[in-house]
Amino acid sequence: MIGQTISHYEVLEKLGEGGMGIVYRAHDTKLDRDVALKFLPHQLNASEVEKERFIQEAKAAAALNHPNICTVYDVLDVDDPSGHGTLSVIAMELVEGKPLRDRLPLGSIKQAIELGAQIAGGLAAAHEKGIIHRDIKPENIMVRKDGRAVIMDFGLAKLRGSVSLTKAGTTVGTAKYMSPEQVCGQEADHRSDIFSLGVVLYEMFTGQSPFTGEHEAAILYEIMNVEPLLPSTYKPEMTQDMESVILDCLAKDVNERCQSAAEVRRRLIAASAAGSKNIS
Repeated sequence: MIGQTISHYEVLEKLGEGGMGIVYRAHDTKLDRDVALKFLPHQLNASEVEKERFIQEAKAAAALNHPNICTVYDVLDVDDPSGHGTLSVIAMELVEGKPLRDRLPLGSIKQAIELGAQIAGGLAAAHEKGIIHRDIKPENIMVRKDGRAVIMDFGLAKLRGSVSLTKAGTTVGTAKYMSPEQVCGQEADHRSDIFSLGVVLYEMFTGQSPFTGEHEAAILYEIMNVEPLLPSTYKPEMTQDMESVILDCLAKDVNERCQSAAEVRRRLIAASAAGSKNIS
């Protein structure tokens, strides 16, 4: 693929690969800028369900315009240069930086609050448009060189009111970031993203996972039945306000959880202001 020209995009180098796509750096010859091109893998391209999920990712992200969400520029079907039919491609913002996973553990509580508030702000913007990510985890959040967090990969996003692409009784997402309702295969709304955000915040603040089972079944059991250790167990300097917002995101009962990402953002900012003397 490297060296090929796809539509008006010159493919330069491979950046990464995951279950829902292969990503390349490419140069947009029309607008003279570098972009990221995400290709549906060959083994999935023939599946109408997976292709529809891929197009849904583009529509979900393209509907959003927020500094903490990766911008989608274009979605297109192109002839495969190897002669194997067509390829589905998303052209999107090239985010220069590192996955949040590579930044953990973070250096300070202050940095955790700043990045956490940005991520919550991006999720709030998505939720306001009726878009649920359903796979929030450190691997799907990039941190740019200037410190801005950018939410990536809406491959599991579901537009509210659209036809579900997940069979009843199945699970989506990544095990230790799943909400209890995802574990049970139930319908997940925006509050499922908030639970996943709570897991990410816990890791950002403490450097530890709230669910520590040695295998997937044990982790899923803990998500359903075990309360995590208080974050202050690992970070005694955390204020009660900081700790409570994380624990409220991790409430197993969806109705007892923080009810909006905007609320999470507000509470993180308020906790930062109230505990500024203790933040290092």
